Amino acid sequence: MVDIAPTARARLTARALRIDWTLVLFAALSIVLVFLVVAPLTRLFTESLSDPKTGALTLGNFVDVVSRSRYLTAYWHTIQLAAATVALSLLFALPMAWAVSRTDMPGRGFFYFGVVGAFIMPPFLGAIGWILLAGPNAGWLNQIWTALTGLEDPLVDVFSLWGLAFVIALNVFPLIFIFATSALDLISSEMEEAAAIHGAGPLRTTWLVSLPLALPAILGAVMLVFLETIALYGTPALIAIPARFNVATTQLTTFFAYPAKIELAMAFSVPLVFVTIILLGAQRLLLRGGHVAVSGKGGSRQPMRIGRWRWLLLAHGAVVTVLAVVLPAAILVSTSFQTAWARPPTLSNLTLANYRDILFEQATVRDAMVNTVAFALSAATLCTVLGFAVAYAATRRLLPFAGVLSALAVAPVAVPGIVLAICFYAAYAGPPLSLYGSGAIVVLAFVTRFLPIAYVSCASGVRSLNPELEEAVLIHGGSRLRALVQVVAPVLKKSLFGVWILVFVICSRELSTAMFLTSHNNRVISILTLDLSEQGKYETLAAMGVVLLVVTSTVVAVGMRLIGRDFMLRKN
Repeated sequence: MVDIAPTARARLTARALRIDWTLVLFAALSIVLVFLVVAPLTRLFTESLSDPKTGALTLGNFVDVVSRSRYLTAYWHTIQLAAATVALSLLFALPMAWAVSRTDMPGRGFFYFGVVGAFIMPPFLGAIGWILLAGPNAGWLNQIWTALTGLEDPLVDVFSLWGLAFVIALNVFPLIFIFATSALDLISSEMEEAAAIHGAGPLRTTWLVSLPLALPAILGAVMLVFLETIALYGTPALIAIPARFNVATTQLTTFFAYPAKIELAMAFSVPLVFVTIILLGAQRLLLRGGHVAVSGKGGSRQPMRIGRWRWLLLAHGAVVTVLAVVLPAAILVSTSFQTAWARPPTLSNLTLANYRDILFEQATVRDAMVNTVAFALSAATLCTVLGFAVAYAATRRLLPFAGVLSALAVAPVAVPGIVLAICFYAAYAGPPLSLYGSGAIVVLAFVTRFLPIAYVSCASGVRSLNPELEEAVLIHGGSRLRALVQVVAPVLKKSLFGVWILVFVICSRELSTAMFLTSHNNRVISILTLDLSEQGKYETLAAMGVVLLVVTSTVVAVGMRLIGRDFMLRKN
């Protein structure tokens, strides 16, 4: 008889001594998270409390901010702009959301593609399109107005507060549309039918039943639009600066004129961060305490019959889609094939030279396009991997203080992109790393900026997966890493691919985070757009924008084909 006890004990001892490299990997990722999030954000508060000459602790920077009327005016203009943008966004989005979700309006599926198109259109390209359309002197709408009426005064002027709010609203209204349709989709039509039986018409039923139930989700979306507007830089830089309308983000760039005032910029940014934190907290409370859950299954739904009103809603949705997507895209394509954009597109004015220049002759433009695609690919890949790893470690509680990891992963959402760029500039531009001018600092800033999106989406996928699958692998001798690679990742591959595409598209259009981090070596399309706009080279700019739109639209089309048409419209 063979004594197997020593052999079994040896195996148990060897298994006990075996290093779980998965835990080591997750610990390393945690250190990376601290490097990306904690270090830059810490500089925000330390620099804002530092004396620029001595480095001593001081409140002088905040005193300077509140004592200068120019800075206070920038804050006030920002609030005005955000309020106007919210009002216009509600006007664009709510009727569309109600018509798509609750009525028998024809062509409802078409408006999903319109919303996706508005999301794909980068804000700076939308702004350029509307400058070409509604500029007071040479804008095409004003040229047509003058030709028809003989009046010299422009019909519309994009270089104004309401013009700026209009352009921004056309880009951010999908946020309200997504939240409103998600909430309205969960309302059972039984309550609306009960209201109809008691004599209420469609509008009265919507006002008294549907809208109050969806109100928390709508208010949450309103807060996101407000935050998106106060943090936006590209569109205000293209429209507000020529209109001499100073807002907070354009004011921030003035602190970097020689001599740079980093400490004052940090102090000026702190109120924006606090406002963001407060509104995000209020938004979470609204979504938790609302009358309608924004997840799970709703009751039975039947489209509301609204008679001839459906044609009015169809016209409203078509107008919004044309304003947000068709007109800006059409004027960009038309301009990209012209030698002079303000002249009629006659044969003598048509050319392919703009595309030849940006693809083969202008090294600056070509390098910017290559940098944009390369940075977006790198950032999307790193962001998805890091977001998935942190989400898995935090959700399965593989490390101590998993809640802290989760908080660090979502912390960047409270920091506007341009403020995050300043933090990265202060933390990593100089010695010892000296990353300024390299592609690495842009990619790292993108990863940090969009990590909350990747983390929340990946955590949702991991939570939906039963842990018994991974436990079966561990029981049969497999490692945690093997369970992760061979079980969890394959099951969630579509969700992870969707996250990757979403981050890629957002990175390709990001401007605020690239500010202060790019030089002539690592310039991206969004930054080059500002330079070409200042030089008046709209034809070259339009050709560059069309190429960017083709690339991002192709990526999104592939994603919709493989994952589903609404993967970019899921709010989580």
